Amino acid sequence: MSADELFALARDKSEQGRRALFDTVSDLFLKDKRSLSDRERALMGEILRRLVHDVEMTVRKALADRLAVRGDTPRSLILELANDEIEVAHDILLESEVLQDADLVEVIKHRTMEHQLAVSMRKSVSEQVSKALVETGQEDVITSLLNNHGAQVSREVMEYLVSESKRVDGYQNPLVERPDLPPELAQRMYWWVSAAIKKHIADHFSIDQASLDDAIEAAASQNMDQQLETADATTKPEELADRLDDLGELDVDFLVKSLQQGEVSLFEAGFGKMSGLKPKLLRRILFEPGGEALALLCRAINIDADTFLTVYALTRHAKDGEQEDDPQQRADLEKLYQMTEPSDAQRVLKRWRRSSAYLYAQKQVNEDG
Repeated sequence: MSADELFALARDKSEQGRRALFDTVSDLFLKDKRSLSDRERALMGEILRRLVHDVEMTVRKALADRLAVRGDTPRSLILELANDEIEVAHDILLESEVLQDADLVEVIKHRTMEHQLAVSMRKSVSEQVSKALVETGQEDVITSLLNNHGAQVSREVMEYLVSESKRVDGYQNPLVERPDLPPELAQRMYWWVSAAIKKHIADHFSIDQASLDDAIEAAASQNMDQQLETADATTKPEELADRLDDLGELDVDFLVKSLQQGEVSLFEAGFGKMSGLKPKLLRRILFEPGGEALALLCRAINIDADTFLTVYALTRHAKDGEQEDDPQQRADLEKLYQMTEPSDAQRVLKRWRRSSAYLYAQKQVNEDG
């Protein structure tokens, strides 16, 4: 088409004229990019942007479908199509790499749920865009986002969604299927999902309550074990212990389970968090041959006698491998534990926190009593 013919179309303000100009410019624009200069492509993109709402939806959709997979389209034209009706916008929102995070967030905030769903299914979704999707409060949109393993979700947003999954059952399966769900958050979910299952069974079936409790606890514990086994090996034990402590999930049962599974570094990090002792001193207390210092430490932080003896046995095994149990030594340690007042043990612990001379502090326990 000659320049004169293009100018004639541009002067034609009728519906037919607008459509003819749109079709002509679209054909030119979609030609091999080497046929047009950057300036010509930018000019044609602007013409299309201005004409796009003058043509029927089927035409706009056809153009959008073709531009969705191209990275050389002016951003202003892509934005126009992304904010169009969902029939037009869908493929643009789903596939266009021209759209930036800020553009997607604006669409999420100001367009329909269908637009939000399209964004949630993009091959790659940043933490910023994921947060905006979650802030919509639309359960279908959030579920779609969770099912998209190409979406990055920040720790803060993940914690919120785990908390929400107690209320919204539809979040539970997508969450536990995500490879980036932190193990400690998975553990928290397992317990309340188990509680919900228990209530449902108790409400609808006649079953022995004690047997039900045992079965559900066993199932939840098994899932927790699997999460520990598959935890990212690059996670620092200290960081994990800090997270668990922040979440209120760091307790003696978790530490014993870690030790039973051979996660000695995680056990040490968690025990250090609970006791307030420095790593070097803590290891001496945990693995020193006699076990007397460990008895005092457990007494000081309110670990019961049976659990103390379990920790003692497991730490001996962790240090020396298979080691023959000495019944007399176990009896002596249990007696020391029972005879030590918690207040005395806590005074010793305070000294240990201030000084590495833990053997001296241990010797002083009876004199202080």
